[in-house]
Amino acid sequence: MRRETKANKASNDAEKAMNREFIEALDEIARSRGIKKDVIIAAIEQALISAFKHNFDSEQNVRVSINDSDGQVKVYALKTVVEEVTNPNTQVSVEEARSVHASFAPGDVVEIEVTPRKFGRIAAQTAKQVVMQRIREAEHGVIYEEYVEKENEILTAIVERVENKIVFVELGRTEAILDQSQQIPEEKYEPGDRLKVYVLEVYRNAKGPSVSVSRTHPGLVKRLFELEMPEIHTGVVQIKSMAREAGYRTKMAVYSTDNAVDPVGACVGPKGSRVENVVSELKGEKIDIIRWSPDPVEYIANALSPAKVIGVFVNEKEKAAKVIVMDNQLSLAIGKEGQNARLAAKLTGWKIDIKSQSQVEEALGVEE
Repeated sequence: MRRETKANKASNDAEKAMNREFIEALDEIARSRGIKKDVIIAAIEQALISAFKHNFDSEQNVRVSINDSDGQVKVYALKTVVEEVTNPNTQVSVEEARSVHASFAPGDVVEIEVTPRKFGRIAAQTAKQVVMQRIREAEHGVIYEEYVEKENEILTAIVERVENKIVFVELGRTEAILDQSQQIPEEKYEPGDRLKVYVLEVYRNAKGPSVSVSRTHPGLVKRLFELEMPEIHTGVVQIKSMAREAGYRTKMAVYSTDNAVDPVGACVGPKGSRVENVVSELKGEKIDIIRWSPDPVEYIANALSPAKVIGVFVNEKEKAAKVIVMDNQLSLAIGKEGQNARLAAKLTGWKIDIKSQSQVEEALGVEE
């Protein structure tokens, strides 16, 4: 009997020590991770209710309480006071209730401690799981807040792996997905490759924050030029519009707020260095930099560069334009598979119909 008492005392002492360590650990987590201690305790108490019902096959309505000073865990059954007990799991007689406190009457709810003797170990395991979950959630929250601020920006990524044509890249503290639809056609991705990506969207899912990135978005080209050009940050040079067919060609319309600064020359850079750096990052994609103008005639003519335009006739109401070029410029104005004309229309927002000089003259001759 004495040996059992000593064993019980040793067990109780060990449990108390474990509870103290648990509270100290919570205090440390609250300080280092920025998670409120009372929030963790509330989550653990809720988890322990499920653990109690699962491990002790109980249909009782219970409340779990954790003392935030010494870590002691207690389980209380919540029972309704009744004249005649029909369900002992949820009801208690008036007599038994009044043994707890004389003021209880039928209809009242009384709390009766039902803490199992071996509940401490279950509580410790459950608490550990909840704490780890809360830490993960907190870390996910920090990562989400960090990267959601980077939407529409560019970041340097390192290719981790390629699975089913989806490229997974590392962005520092998290992983991002470069979906097949956001990949530059024919661009190859190998583990360890470093590349610039445009952050499309940051969202939450069951596994934590998820980041979607792109190599095809026009914003990638815009941000690359911003990295190369201090004139954009100062506001001297503005990127007014952009149209892109990723991997093939981009058209970019630029404007200068300072008459002394040539916006096209500023984007090209000394000996073409600035535009070459962007082209290199985009693996050889052609970039046409044209001067933006508030005059649609001038703007549309510029947009069809490198073709030389003879005349532009605009219909403001329909936002449509007829463009005339020299015969030897027609194929250049239209571009391979219509790409130059298509990008010019997208860049300006105008419908563009291109005719050669001889086509126009022939049409006029027919009319005569």
